[in-house]
Parts: sequence; structure tokens; C-alpha cells
Amino acid sequence: MGSKFKQGTFWSTVITLIIIYGIVKFAIPFISRKITGMPFPLPVPSTLILFYMVLTIAALFLYTTFSEERLEGFKRPVIDFIKGSYGMLPRNIVLGVLPFVVGWQVYDVTSPKVIPPTSIRIQHPSSNFPKKMEDLKSPIENPSQDAINTFIEQAKANAVEFIPQLKADIERWKKTNPDNHILGFIPTEPIDKFLKEIKAGNVTMEAAKSALHEKNLFEGRALYAMNCRPCHGDSAAGDGPMADGFKLRPINFTDNGTIETIVEGYTFWRVSTGGLGLPPEATPWDSAMPVWNLNLTEEERWKIIMAEYDLAQKTPRIPEKH
Repeated sequence: MGSKFKQGTFWSTVITLIIIYGIVKFAIPFISRKITGMPFPLPVPSTLILFYMVLTIAALFLYTTFSEERLEGFKRPVIDFIKGSYGMLPRNIVLGVLPFVVGWQVYDVTSPKVIPPTSIRIQHPSSNFPKKMEDLKSPIENPSQDAINTFIEQAKANAVEFIPQLKADIERWKKTNPDNHILGFIPTEPIDKFLKEIKAGNVTMEAAKSALHEKNLFEGRALYAMNCRPCHGDSAAGDGPMADGFKLRPINFTDNGTIETIVEGYTFWRVSTGGLGLPPEATPWDSAMPVWNLNLTEEERWKIIMAEYDLAQKTPRIPEKH
């Protein structure tokens, strides 16, 4: 028993580190998704992962060195490997590659980097943000009863209205699908369920609201693709085909420190006013975003914002109660 324990101390330490890392990196986000009911996991920040791993290494160090028996069991596989007990070829490869890996890491950390000069800048300036907009809620994300009822009546008459930007695509689709309901243009489960209820003559408000949400989200994604994708990218990560052309790259919406930290009203204000609406403290990294309230209606801007949060898998911050 004692011999087996000595041989297993090293590998049990390595396996423990792997398990702890797996729990913090993958299990906690997965469990958080189940607990919160959100459609995406809540990742643990990398700094916190590093903190947990340092604590784990410290605890394993104390546990291993507390006993001469455990310490000997930990060192034995390492010493045997260096002596070549597991084969000379693996030992020579590891001992030959290891100095280069360590040297590269040291060089990467200590070598000077070509980076622009740092300057203080407020990422989300709010000195000219209208306070009345702080509690603003999206009428698209939270449709009124009248809006849902209107949508139901339009759907029953097969006369659902779409944004003008989609009409050409819908007309082409209708030519190849003349017998289908116009909402069939959006092939999602909530839409299919809603159409089945219309056909059965028993429409529920829940199904209608979900279908309206899908329709608005579809339009928002289309508007995003037309107006925002060139800079912000397909996944809203700020990596669009035109992103490299700007001194200040477009914001990465998938980052935890961007649109998830601001309320819906602020997002709507920033989209509406664009880079020209930024206050002086936003300098020197002035945004190149256009003033979208000159080109898009209020409803279209709200639909784009809905699509941005959905593509980035983020939710807006809830306003504080005063």
C-alpha cells in the first residue's frame, strides 16, 4: 500500500489541478446557466481563475510537503524521468524543448512591445447622457398588449407588416412559396407554433408574444447586417471587414465590460447620437460610429439593439432604483 501511495502522489497532484481548473473554467459557467435560466453560460473571469489556481497550488504544496512520505512520492516520478527510467528519448526531448519554452516566455514578458501611448479615457462617457433615458425600456423587447393584438390580427389575415428593407426578399420568397403564410419566411420554432395555433383557431397570448419577438429579432438582425456588421462583425465581436480601417476599432459587444454593463436607455442613446454625440471626456479615442437617428427610425434602432444583445449573448444592466 505504501509503495503504491508514493508512486501515485505526483499524478494525483496533477489530476487534482486539472479537475479544479475544469470545474472553474467549464463546470461553474455550465451550472450558472442552469441556475439563472439564461441561454448562455456566465464565464468566470480569467483573473479569478488565476486566483483559484494559485490557491490550489499553494494548498497542494502544503499537503505534499507536510509529510516526508508524500514528498518522496511526489519527487520519485520526476527523478526517475530525469534519470531516463521512462526512456532516454522522451527525457531528451523534454529537456531539449523546455529551455526554449522558458526562454521564449521570458523574452515575451520582458521584450518591449510596440503599443500606442496610454491615455485616460472613459469607455462609457455619460456627462451629456439624458438622465430621463436611464429607465427607458425597449418597446420592442417588451411589446404592449395592443402591439401583440395587432400582430395577431395581421397574422390571421396573412398581412404581417415587415420593415421596408426586407420587402424585396419577402416578395422573392412568396413567388416560390405562394401557398405559405408570410411568417413562414422566418423558419423558427416559435413562429411554427404560432402558425399552428392560427390554423387551429386557438391563439394564445404567450405564443403570439414569442412569435412577435422572433419577427422583431429577425428584422433586427437584418438591419444589423445592413448597417452594423461591416464594423462590428457577424458575431458582434468588433471584427467586421471594415474594422481594421479605423484608428479606434469598433467595440466588441461580446466582452463582459461593454454593453452588459450599461442600461438599455444608454445603448439606445449611443446608437442614436453616434460618435458626434460623445462628450469631451471620450477623447482621444473618438468613435467613428454614424449618427443613426438620421438614417434609422426609432423602431429600427430598438430592433438593432435587440439583435446586438442577442448576437453577443448579453443582457443589459438593470437600472438602479432611486
